[in-house]
Amino acid sequence: MTGCRVDRTAFDYQVRLSLSALDPDEGYRVDAELAIETPFLLRDADGQWYELDPGAGARLAPVLDLFRQTITSVEIRGKGALHLYFDNGAELHVGPDHNYESWRLTGIGVEPITVGPGGETDWQPPPQPEPRHIG
Repeated sequence: MTGCRVDRTAFDYQVRLSLSALDPDEGYRVDAELAIETPFLLRDADGQWYELDPGAGARLAPVLDLFRQTITSVEIRGKGALHLYFDNGAELHVGPDHNYESWRLTGIGVEPITVGPGGETDWQPPPQPEPRHIG
């Protein structure tokens, strides 16, 4: 997910971020979706923290500022706590939930990950792409 840009934000009972990364020679390297299904934390570019809950309507407005931002770093800790860091200084944190699926990543160019109820103990972080050498 590092290097991916947020191309779309969508809200219903989930918060969805459409992510993409282009390879100049081959088109889309990543075309994926991150779906968040449980409460999460967002720190905006100004340093303000928000406790957000999918399905909360207009209270999710701070997520809109992630549109067109690029993910600079990804950390998955413990039982599946997701930490995303963006080029504008924003951060998004989603922890595992005891009763529900908390988040999932699906799509082209990513290893699918689902953090189910109680978190995950047998998952591996998604592999990072191998550097490409020309010549």
